Amino acid sequence: MHTGSNSTDTRSAHLNRLAVLYAGALCALLTACSSGERNTSRYAQARDSAPFQSVDLSTVRDAVPRVEPKSRYGNPASYMVRGKRYTTLASSKGYRQRGIASWYGTKFHGHRTSSGEPYDMYRMSAAHKTLPLPTYARVRNLRNGRSVIVKINDRGPFHENRLIDLSYAAAARLGILGKGTGLVEVEAIDPRVYAAGKTDHKVAASKPKTAQPPATTRQPSLYLQLGAFSERSNAERLKARLSDTDLPGELRITRKGASPKPVFRVRIGPLANVETADRLTRLLADKGIRSPQVVID
Repeated sequence: MHTGSNSTDTRSAHLNRLAVLYAGALCALLTACSSGERNTSRYAQARDSAPFQSVDLSTVRDAVPRVEPKSRYGNPASYMVRGKRYTTLASSKGYRQRGIASWYGTKFHGHRTSSGEPYDMYRMSAAHKTLPLPTYARVRNLRNGRSVIVKINDRGPFHENRLIDLSYAAAARLGILGKGTGLVEVEAIDPRVYAAGKTDHKVAASKPKTAQPPATTRQPSLYLQLGAFSERSNAERLKARLSDTDLPGELRITRKGASPKPVFRVRIGPLANVETADRLTRLLADKGIRSPQVVID
């Protein structure tokens, strides 16, 4: 039998060990939380990749828009990643934007998305920085005209110049796997309107069809917009800052709108590809011009 003093010493030692373990766990948690949105310690792979074996994606169907409540997770009024604050849109209604798409694959497969759902790279899903979760959207490749419908249930991509991060399956269907990126248009879908449209299509399908001319896909041009000003003199000053810089495209000032409220936009382009836009973005950052806007015309 232990004496009273020995029992006290044993309890004290036990409490001390618990305190050390708690402090260590808390430190590890804070370190993990401070490392960014997608902490690499969560994943078995250091770098992302496509599946290691070829996969038949011909049977993967588009996401079907349906009315859903907003996710309990992933919809804060705003959030911070890598020192930059993002504001979540209250609604996806009317959202339509052109930009650069990237994709993510095996590294994140099976892991929890920002909405709480597991990421499945073989389904039609995507990540977006500001659209409410979930949002259904049609994504169209501006170079080849292909389109898919995805369910946006994750946050990202937190890479300069990127608009949307597609699942492996969605990227494959759009034909952007090989290059890794593509120029796309993202248009949010109202599930109620979509359901009504599907009904209209069924009615139309029962009626005789008239021949339609083949659709043509005009190749898009990629620019970086450095600023937009109400006074041309401000646009001229920004242009002058880069007068001695070797740029990969023409630096121009364009005017939009008529008096008395015209907008003068400073743009560089057209640019050869996404890699050129990324290199230019880094060059501009060295010149003190940060976060230029991707423009696709």
